[in-house]
Amino acid sequence: MPATAVSPSAASAPRIRRGPWLPPRALGLLTLAALLLAWEVLPRLELVPPVLVAPLSTVLESGVASAGTFAEAMGVTMVEIAFALVFAYGVGGILGLVLGSVKPLRGAVLPLVSSIYAVPFIVAYPLLTAWIGIGMESKVIFAGIYGMFPMILATAAGVRTVDPAFVRAARSMGATRAQILFQVLVPAAFPSILSGLRIAGSLVTIGVVVAEMLASTAGLGFLITQYRSMFQTPEVYFGIILVLCLTGFLDFLIGCVERKAAAWRPRKELI
Repeated sequence: MPATAVSPSAASAPRIRRGPWLPPRALGLLTLAALLLAWEVLPRLELVPPVLVAPLSTVLESGVASAGTFAEAMGVTMVEIAFALVFAYGVGGILGLVLGSVKPLRGAVLPLVSSIYAVPFIVAYPLLTAWIGIGMESKVIFAGIYGMFPMILATAAGVRTVDPAFVRAARSMGATRAQILFQVLVPAAFPSILSGLRIAGSLVTIGVVVAEMLASTAGLGFLITQYRSMFQTPEVYFGIILVLCLTGFLDFLIGCVERKAAAWRPRKELI
């Protein structure tokens, strides 16, 4: 057999050895473990003032000791988040569908919605407390409106990217306006809607907790503010951990919906 010719540059080029790279999931777990270890060790060694950052074990011990108080506050916060999510997802999704599918409204209203979304909405919360009070209603309305704007923008953007041929085909088969909205536009724009669900869910959680911190008598935000004023740092961090758990759980639920939706989509055949 004739020998294969090898160019001198290829023969002299050094071989690149690929290191044993870790999978992304394992690398993420290692990073999290390193952060948790630093959280425990740095305050113990007094490299970070314990008043500012309490050790992780102390935070967990304090949280377990006050489990009843935190459980009651977390229940209040979860109820407020649930009502605010219904408002943000329902109203924001419907308005996004309408604004994205009606051209005159899309050109006139969407820029206004985008401009309002850029304004820090927290400045309106004192007005809500003056009009409604510091009860649950003001938290739900504030957080619901706060999360409604990204839901409107994401849904409208998804509707605008739908192929007009789908709408024309549905109209030719006699589909009504409602059928076109919910059976054509919503499935086609679902990836953008999911993005809006994620952003709106995070903003709703933030809005509820911040509103509780500003003016409230119950909830995780109220507890965090109360413990902070008493310089009880471990309890403050345990409240923050619970807020992060709520946000992570909501994101997990949306991820489950996203995976289910991906399973329903028809796979493209390889040519």
